[in-house]
Amino acid sequence: MSHFISLAEAIDLTSRYRQYRESILKTDYQGQGTLPLSEMIPRAAIDTLLAHPACSGLRIYYGMPEDLKMRAVIVGVDGDGKDILPSSNLSETEEEEDDLIVDRTLRCPDICPDESPLNG
Repeated sequence: MSHFISLAEAIDLTSRYRQYRESILKTDYQGQGTLPLSEMIPRAAIDTLLAHPACSGLRIYYGMPEDLKMRAVIVGVDGDGKDILPSSNLSETEEEEDDLIVDRTLRCPDICPDESPLNG
């Protein structure tokens, strides 16, 4: 099974998302930037996840901090499809040093890409 799609399908998907993005939210959450248009993840962060010896792919979770603006949380997965995570018995400082979870993306809105067929 191919995991790739055509530009035309990508345009269709992103256009539909932009069209319905606000209307799928309850009125209280509309116009708040709750759902991003896109997120950019620096290659170095992805390369770090993929460099883990057990990593065979990536999983994207969706999280929501206190500002209620949804964002991606990305982890590596092993050959059995299990998340590669820091040991739960490490301190918070040690977990951060493991570089196993990506969340600090460039989220649009606020940091948006130049116009393209996928965001026009």
